[in-house]
Amino acid sequence: MSNPPIAPTSTSDGDAHVSWPTQQRQFQFTQWLAGLPADLGLQPATLRLASADASFRRYLRLESTRGSLIIMDAPPDKEDCKPFVHVDLLMQQAGVRVPEVLAWEQSQGFLLLTDLGAKTLLQSMDLAGEPPLAQYMEAVDILIQWQLASKPGVLPPYDVALLRRELDLFPQWYVAQHRKVTLDDKQAKVLEQAFSRIIENNLNWPSVYVHRDFMPRNLMVSTLGLGVLDFQDAVYGPITYDIASLMRDAFLTWDEEFCLDVTIRYWQKARKAGLPVGDDFGSFYQGVEWMGLQRHLKIAGIFARLTLRDGKPQYLADTARFIHYIRSTCSRYMALKPLLRLVEAIEGIEVPTAFVFGKF
Repeated sequence: MSNPPIAPTSTSDGDAHVSWPTQQRQFQFTQWLAGLPADLGLQPATLRLASADASFRRYLRLESTRGSLIIMDAPPDKEDCKPFVHVDLLMQQAGVRVPEVLAWEQSQGFLLLTDLGAKTLLQSMDLAGEPPLAQYMEAVDILIQWQLASKPGVLPPYDVALLRRELDLFPQWYVAQHRKVTLDDKQAKVLEQAFSRIIENNLNWPSVYVHRDFMPRNLMVSTLGLGVLDFQDAVYGPITYDIASLMRDAFLTWDEEFCLDVTIRYWQKARKAGLPVGDDFGSFYQGVEWMGLQRHLKIAGIFARLTLRDGKPQYLADTARFIHYIRSTCSRYMALKPLLRLVEAIEGIEVPTAFVFGKF
């Protein structure tokens, strides 16, 4: 178990803006930073916090003679940087704009990276205005470029076991821990049957490289075009996943008409590029919806875990959004109606008086 956070400590490196979990971690960082090549022109006095994510990683920013740079601080007992470095190279080879790894201390979990900018696509949007179609289409082009580079055996498979582990986060963390609901045998059976259908449906689609969190929050805006972050969990799995992630965002919601429009445009471009999206858009869109359902059940569990285990309650502020996604998708497919009623029961939403559990 790690020591509790310590207060920001002023050092000779001038990092008073940055706090460290232990004095040892701070010392390791200071030594590593001091040992980096002088021709990088680093300016340690400019070090400050850039951002943190839902993992144990965080990002620091500092200036150099070549411009702003990013440091990933990923404690090796909690985070493995190898997947990040591996996928980073794959994306560079695919022509996708990602950070360049300038230095990596594998044993201590420090990386020096080029900076893709300080503003995400999400932050650049006017959420009260019209959806930014041009920027979404740029994201679609990047996604297709990434998918076209796909090869089997390079990334971990998004298989039955992984899909199931993700879905199990919903009953484990969202239902039992967050909602404090204990499912009876009939309800548990409904969930089990729904999970089996969802997994079977999703794995019917051909596999490509999957970013796994491809959304505006992880796309960086700059004059050089969109850059991509947070790709370290990439897998080889259903082609429906990343477009579902982009258009059924955990952090913002657009009108269904816009989501449908972009998804159609993606399908047309992907089909023309030779990607395995099928010849029938209706079938593909159903696949996207079922993939999005799996993702939002997983997200509900993850956000509950972040709150209850990791002390990051801000993520559950978006609960209403992904429960809405779940209910909307389930309402459109007869096979998912039992799951819809179960979710409504968990949420305390009144169901039709004529409803008998398991029958319609």
